[in-house]
Amino acid sequence: MCELSWRERGRLWLRLGLRLVLTLIFLLAVVRLGPTFFALFTPFLLAGLCAWMLSPAVRWVHKRTRLPRWLCAMTVLILVIVALGALLWGLAAGTLRELVSFAGSWESILTSLEATADSVGLLLAKWLELLPMAAQEVVNSLISRLFAWLGTVMPQILAHVMDWAAGVARGLPSFAVASVAFVMASYFLMSDYPRLKASVADRLPQGLRILLSIIKRAVTAGFGGYIKAEFLLSVGVFFILAGGFFLIHQPYALLLALGLAVLDFIPIIGSGTAMVPWAAVDLLTGNFRHALGLMAVWGLVVLFRQLGEPKILGNQTGLAPLTSLISVYVGMKLAGVPGMILGPVVCLVVRNVVRSGVMDDALADLRLAGRDLTAILKGGGESGDKSS
Repeated sequence: MCELSWRERGRLWLRLGLRLVLTLIFLLAVVRLGPTFFALFTPFLLAGLCAWMLSPAVRWVHKRTRLPRWLCAMTVLILVIVALGALLWGLAAGTLRELVSFAGSWESILTSLEATADSVGLLLAKWLELLPMAAQEVVNSLISRLFAWLGTVMPQILAHVMDWAAGVARGLPSFAVASVAFVMASYFLMSDYPRLKASVADRLPQGLRILLSIIKRAVTAGFGGYIKAEFLLSVGVFFILAGGFFLIHQPYALLLALGLAVLDFIPIIGSGTAMVPWAAVDLLTGNFRHALGLMAVWGLVVLFRQLGEPKILGNQTGLAPLTSLISVYVGMKLAGVPGMILGPVVCLVVRNVVRSGVMDDALADLRLAGRDLTAILKGGGESGDKSS
C-alpha cells in the first residue's frame, strides 16, 4: 500500500491540478479560438503543409540539377499545380456533364424511381398478406411514416443544397484571392524552407524542441499516415467503381463513383451501405443482370480493400473495431460527417502520443494518485501523516 506524507501528497495533487487546468485552458482555446484562427490563416496553414510535403521533392531536384533552390521550388510547385489542375478539371468536367444530364432527365428518373417503388410495394404487399393482420397494420404504419418522413426531409435537403451552391458562388472571389495567397506563400516557404526550419528550431528551448519533435512524429504517424493511406484507398475505389459502372453501362457513372468513393472514405460505413441495398432492390424488381453487375463491382472494391489495406495502411491504424466504431459515433455526435472521419484519426494521434512517452509522467502521477486515494480510504493516510 502506498503511503505518502502530506508534503508529497500536496505536491502530487498540485501537479495533477496544474495539468488539468492547462489542459482545460488549451481545449477551451481550441474550441473558442481554433475556428477563427483557422479561417483567418487557412491559406498560410495549407501553404506550410504543402511546403512540408513537397520539400523532399525540391531537395531532390536541387541535388540532381544544382539549380538555385528558388527555381527548383518554382518548378516543383508549377508541375504539381498543373498536374492537380488537369486531374481536377477532367473530373469536374465529366461530373458537370453528368450533373447537367441528370438535371435534364430528372422527370424520367423520377418516373423510373416511382415505377421501381410500385414494383417493390406490390411484392411487399404479397408478402404482407402472409402475415397476421396485426403485423400488417404495424408494417403499413411504418411504411406510411417512412414516406411521410421522406416527403418532409427531401425538400429540406434540396433547399440546403441550393443554399450551399449559392454560398459557393458568392465565395468564388474570396476563394480566388485565397488561392493566390496560398500559391505565393507556398513558393516563399518552399524556396527558403531549410533556413526557416533551422531558424525556428534555434529559437526554441531544447526541452520544448524535443517535446515538439516527439509530438510531431506521433501526429505524423497517426494523422498523416492514416489520411494519406485512406485517400489512396479511396482513389483506388473511385477508379474501380468508375470502370465497373462504365462496363455495366450504368448512367452517371462518374457522379456515382465519386459519391460512393467519398462514402467509402468514411470509416465503418463504406460504399457497400449503398450498393448492397441497391442490388437488393434490383433483385426484387427482377433486374438480375444489373444486380449481378453491382455485386461484381462491389466484390472488386471489397477485394481491393482487403488486399490494399494491410499494405497501404501498414501499422498506421491498428484500432480495434469497437474502438473505431465508438470514435466514429462520438465524432458524428460532436461534429457531424467531418467528425466521423476525424474521430478515428484523433484516436490514432492520442494513442501514438501516449506511446511516444510524452504522457508517462502524467500517467505515473495518476497511478500514484489512485494508490494514494486507496490508502486514504483504507485509513493508510494516518500513518502517512505520522511519518511526516
